[in-house]
Amino acid sequence: MTTQSAATRGRAVEPAGYPRRWLAAIVMIVGALMDMIDVTIVNVALPTIRRDLHASATQLEWVVSGYMLAFAAALIIAGNLGDLLGRKRLFLSGAALFGLASLAAGLSGTGAELIAARVIQGAAAAAMAPQVLATFRAIFSGAERGKAFGIYGATLGFASAIGLVLGGVLTEANLFGWSWRTVFFVNVPVAVAAVIASAQFVPETKDPGARRPNVPGAILLATSLVAIVYPLLEGRQLGWPAWVWLLMAAGIAGLVVLGLLEARKPGRAGAGTAPLLRTELFKIPAFAAGLGIQLVFFGAMQGFFLAFALWLQAGEHFSPLKAGLTAVAFSVGSFVGAPAAVPLAQRHGRRILAGGALLMVAGIAGVALAAPHIGVNGSPWPVVPGLVVAGAGLALLVVPLVNVVLAAVPVEVAGGASGLFGTAQQLGGALGVAVFGTVFFGYLNGHSFEAALVHTAPYAMGAFALCAILCLLLPRTAVSEEALVSEEALVSESEEALVSEEALVSEEALTES
Repeated sequence: MTTQSAATRGRAVEPAGYPRRWLAAIVMIVGALMDMIDVTIVNVALPTIRRDLHASATQLEWVVSGYMLAFAAALIIAGNLGDLLGRKRLFLSGAALFGLASLAAGLSGTGAELIAARVIQGAAAAAMAPQVLATFRAIFSGAERGKAFGIYGATLGFASAIGLVLGGVLTEANLFGWSWRTVFFVNVPVAVAAVIASAQFVPETKDPGARRPNVPGAILLATSLVAIVYPLLEGRQLGWPAWVWLLMAAGIAGLVVLGLLEARKPGRAGAGTAPLLRTELFKIPAFAAGLGIQLVFFGAMQGFFLAFALWLQAGEHFSPLKAGLTAVAFSVGSFVGAPAAVPLAQRHGRRILAGGALLMVAGIAGVALAAPHIGVNGSPWPVVPGLVVAGAGLALLVVPLVNVVLAAVPVEVAGGASGLFGTAQQLGGALGVAVFGTVFFGYLNGHSFEAALVHTAPYAMGAFALCAILCLLLPRTAVSEEALVSEEALVSESEEALVSEEALVSEEALTES
């Protein structure tokens, strides 16, 4: 009774106070796995979805990008609502909605219906994600908290690695004649179990100092993000008409206006509503640089692996399963590098992160140089070394990044900074798919898939090189324990994005071909 009320008031529960804290953690992790697996598992099914629903290339892009955009737009306000109304309540609502949206996705009869279901899935995932880490901070303390975050990060990283493989297996198995629909239906029993178990074992926690969410600001944020990404996704197909550029400019202007409005209300209005963009953080060079790294890194990663997956499946005629197994080499590199990333960053600081970005440059170069040696349905081994090196680079950069940046921001705004990082990750992925897709498909006209991949690689290498330069603006060392705890969980999200994008790639290539 005492423990429960303490958790409800938002204070960290002593490790011995809530006896079922580890069971609660397992339940929430399983629920969060739906998001991580779904992002990756869906992509390998996209070519089959295209054939079955007669979906256009643009619709297939929106199946992936719609999810990421909804996630990015809803993430911050979902965290605010959890602090105010109760994290358990938001997690349960998100899990239930995710299950319903998954059912709707599996029953979709048209591309438009599937896109709508995917958008709802993304918003539901955004409702769940911030509640997990916030609840862990409330029910764990000290070394146990770090252990819980570590298990969370490792589990989600594993989920992102197996997503492509599982998607290929389910699609090719054609269970009950459901074909691609199985990759959505599989979420339904998981969601039901997560809701029942969470209701029983997860304690309710709130932030007693939480402010009401800025709903008008959230609407402006979502509208602005869509206005930016929509023209990039649709522009190539439409021939880049003038309204596309005007819409994109309006989206950028919307973000500027939102930032200016929030910057002007830290006093009177800011006391009543929770900030979305936290413009004061952008005055901290380390935070601004870190957010830029997050945006550029995930944009380049998702964009390049889109081209990579398309090349494998449409150019080299790999099956979805074979392409997914090839991409696992990237995850292997990440798993190998992850354990050493934080200790190295604590010892050598930003140089390790810059080195990780340069390893990404080297890995992508290796993939591009090896691509001509694969052949139609040939052996994937020539590109494996490059993928492993790139994966190790991801671990050295992304795993310590949140730790390094949060060490430079005030403790009281660390949660808001983490929320902006998550938003930047999703937005960067959506932008990367649009920008790199334009480069890849633009060159594909009149050239082979292999030539288009090799043409796209230098753009990704340039983006990762920019990340290395931005790393020089980060603090020299990272010592924040609280940041260290949260970093591993956020890292896995990066791996998720990477695997998701790899699969998403296959969709467009096959569509365009």
